[in-house]
This record gives sequence, C-alpha cells and structure tokens, in this order.
Amino acid sequence: MPDAQVKSEDKAKDFFVDVPFETPGFFLKGSAHLDWGMKNRLARVFDPKDGRTVMLAFDHGYIMGPTSGIERMDLAIPPLIPHVDCLMCTRGALKTCIPPEVNKPVVLRSSAGATILKELSNEVIGVTLEDALRFNAAAVTCQCYVGGPFEKESLANLCHLVNEGNRYGVPTLGVTAVGRELVRDARYLGLAGRVIAELGAHFNKTYYCEPGFDEVVAGTPIPVVIAGGKKLPEAEALAMAYKAIDQGAVGVDMGRNIFLADSPPAMAAAIRAVVHDGLKPDKAFQMYNDLKGAKK
Repeated sequence: MPDAQVKSEDKAKDFFVDVPFETPGFFLKGSAHLDWGMKNRLARVFDPKDGRTVMLAFDHGYIMGPTSGIERMDLAIPPLIPHVDCLMCTRGALKTCIPPEVNKPVVLRSSAGATILKELSNEVIGVTLEDALRFNAAAVTCQCYVGGPFEKESLANLCHLVNEGNRYGVPTLGVTAVGRELVRDARYLGLAGRVIAELGAHFNKTYYCEPGFDEVVAGTPIPVVIAGGKKLPEAEALAMAYKAIDQGAVGVDMGRNIFLADSPPAMAAAIRAVVHDGLKPDKAFQMYNDLKGAKK
C-alpha cells in the first residue's frame, strides 16, 4: 500500500485552478453548510462585500517574548486598528493592551507550551473555548506542525479546537507552521493546507510560494489567508500580498511586515488597498510613500 501511494503521488495532478469553487448560500469558500453562529463570526473576520480580510498578527510574544516593533503593544497596535479588519493576538495582549471599546473581531491564539528556547511544535491548547467566548473571540487558532517532531500533537490540538468550536459556533483557524527543516514549496504547503481543511478547520493561514500557490489554494477547500512571514522591504511585501490575492487567497495576516515598516499605519493602509481595492503593487508602494511622507 505505501508503495502504491508513493507511485500515485508521482502522477500529475490537476487542480482545475480556472474553475471557481462554488459557494452556494454563503460568500466564503467551503462554508455553505455551517450554522448561523459560525457564519456570523466568519462574516466579521471577512468583509461580506468582497469576501476578503486584512488581519493584524501580533501574537509573536507568546513564543518570542518582546518582539521588535511591538515591544510596547499598547503603543504600537492601537494606531493600526483602523486600517485592519481583524486582530490576531493572545488573551494576555488583548486584556492588557487593546481598549475594550475596539469593535474589531479577534482571532484568539489558543495554543501554548513552547518558546524559541525549546521545540516549537511541542504545544498544547492553553485557552478554553469558554474563555475565548468571554473575550468575545470571533475565532480561535493554533499552530499545525505538519511534518514536525510533534506533528500528531499539534494536529490533535487543532481537532480539539474544531470539536469544541463546533459546540459553541466558534470557527477555527488552522495555521500552517513551517519549521527550519521544512521547505515552503507548493507541495508541502498544499499538503499541510489540505490536512488542516480535512480535519475540520474553517480557514487556513499559510505562506505564499512560487510557483504553484494557485494550486495550494485550489486544493484547500476552505478560505486561505497568507502569513507575512519575515520582514521584507515594503515594496516586496506589497507585491507578495497582491500576487497571493491574484492567485486565490482571500486575505493576509501580517505582523512584522506592518509593524516593522518605516511607517506602520501607512503600510497597513497600503496593504488594505491591495487586498480590498485590488491596487497594483507599484501604486500601493506609491500610496505607502505618500502616506509616510504626509506624516513627517
């Protein structure tokens, strides 16, 4: 059986990337058969007008401690909130640094148990669904280390969140986590995204890759948003966001490429224009520079 499986994997695949995924009854891919509460929460994370989202990730501290650009989250994050659709953070950051008057949806980091000092894939679920609801979370999330040393445990964490979330009508974001030993190519990202979707996650955060990102998206039957990853020059980050959306992603979940920019609010606004308005990368970079200059 394993040999037959390997041989079948060598055959050419056809993802029908030119055939749209049907979404009867709801605007998000793979979400038509969810209940009302799930759809309502997803419609907060994703703008129903275009089905897209700009998420601001600032959960880095749960494994990295004080991260460059967000050493003081109470100062760095609030100016960015008007430019994004959704916040992705820990409950500690939320209750200490985000004013409760903020009405943006929250994707709550629920995995815990590892830091950069140890093996990152060795995590547990540290936030209950009841606590997520107390924080009025629109969704919960955990890392999924497909191919990592603790692959099984991280996928069990995902299943736990999905199971509990289904009880309460809270969607789960499955995050494709790539360790140093894994290659961020279409074959790996497609494998991870498909596994995450088939285990019941409601949307997937992954990385952009070239070539084959359109096949990664086509083979993942839930909405896909891209991670920003390491800090890139602003023009490159805007181009990456544009290419990802052009190839089927429905949003970005950026952190360092926003809060480490020379002007984080200008970068957040430019990313938003790319995602929601389809602004081309060169125009978006000009917009960024104009906004940055206007604030001097």
